[in-house]
Amino acid sequence: MNKILRNSWALFTGMGLIMLAHGYQSSLLGVRAVAEEFSLTATGFMLSGYFVGYFIGAKTIPSFILRVGHIRVFAAFASIASIVVLLHSIVINPWSWFILRVVTGMSMVSLYTIAESWLNDRSSNKNRGSVLSIYMIVLYGSMALGMFFLNFSSPLNFEPFILVSLFMSISLIPILLTKRKAPTFKKITGMSLKELYDISPLGMVGSLLYGTTQSALFSLLAVYAASMNFSIFEISIVTFLLAISGAVAQWPIGMLSDSFDRRIVIIYSTFGAALFGLFAILAGGQMYLPGELATTKNWFYISVVLFSFCSLPMFAIIFAHTNDFIPKEKFVAAGAGLQFAFGLGAMGGPFLCSIFMDLVGNNGYFIFLIFFHCAIGFFAIHRMKVRKTKDNPDSQFTPLPQTITPLGIELNPITEHIDEPYSEKVQKMLKRKGVVFKKRETEIPENTENLKDKSI
Repeated sequence: MNKILRNSWALFTGMGLIMLAHGYQSSLLGVRAVAEEFSLTATGFMLSGYFVGYFIGAKTIPSFILRVGHIRVFAAFASIASIVVLLHSIVINPWSWFILRVVTGMSMVSLYTIAESWLNDRSSNKNRGSVLSIYMIVLYGSMALGMFFLNFSSPLNFEPFILVSLFMSISLIPILLTKRKAPTFKKITGMSLKELYDISPLGMVGSLLYGTTQSALFSLLAVYAASMNFSIFEISIVTFLLAISGAVAQWPIGMLSDSFDRRIVIIYSTFGAALFGLFAILAGGQMYLPGELATTKNWFYISVVLFSFCSLPMFAIIFAHTNDFIPKEKFVAAGAGLQFAFGLGAMGGPFLCSIFMDLVGNNGYFIFLIFFHCAIGFFAIHRMKVRKTKDNPDSQFTPLPQTITPLGIELNPITEHIDEPYSEKVQKMLKRKGVVFKKRETEIPENTENLKDKSI
């Protein structure tokens, strides 16, 4: 653990600052949109821009990195993200903010891709799981901490936007000053949606529906809270609890999914989230009853914590369930396909949810989340009747952040890296030295574990 932190402290520090800014900015824009009296539909449309940019960037950024290089792309897009934040405070209307959110989404996915590619390069089969755990703690912890910066200054002032930009700019320093070389970048191709559906209908449909709910959940929670007359401090508390609870839940729910049929865990988790979403609606109504009938917001906070606890680990469970039906060498490609499906759903989540809130009121936020969680649950029940579970010893649950890219999925220890086969010339030379090769698809010598570190 200490060695990992020593070797990658610059990257973890830089990503921590980026996520601090990202968490702060996401809540800031939602609260500011309410203060500026944007309509709920316009607010949802504007916030959907981030996921549109994220989806576009996930497809275009890898080839850009191949041409230009890691450090230049990281510096360019971190700078762009920093500038875009400042532009939000200059031009204030939903259409311009939508375009700025698209650019932010493209910038963020490029930063994730580069960071995860770098971590992959510095990881070995022995420490990949530890690296992924630290990375996830940094992402969720920093994002949750960023929510509390809402109390720094009124969202109606320009100072909060300057502070977000400052965090983005400072994140460049540790990464640009690192002495280590940038990694060799490889582009990972995913599965088509048809191929993914043929392998795991629940994996593809679940990712699509889950992307719809999660994008709405994170984008519009601050908007919902502000519309319910929460104070700035109360908004920061509820958004903080959402992120932290989801991170903590990954491990216990993941252990359950390794012990039971993952579809059963998905069903209980998704219907549990729907139930606690209903409790949040009831708690929200109780807060504003007259006189002594009113309750404190603590019941609402508890409902949000339990909702997040059930909901946020679901993508990782869906990923593990999909892996139950494929060979190990396709795990990363399947993960890329699931991310593609997730992104398709995420693009429309905030916009559709905001329309629903416009039609039925603020409680439409949780009703929307309840509906899509129930849809996942009912589809999982249907799939259990159609196909039996499959025992795949290579497939295990691994906690994954929502923003994971295909390169980040490679950090999962079960997607163990398989080296390229040695050339015939090198193999002959090794055989003369007594190296024994194990017969398999890629002929890798059994007794030359650290051979790549030697000059041959």
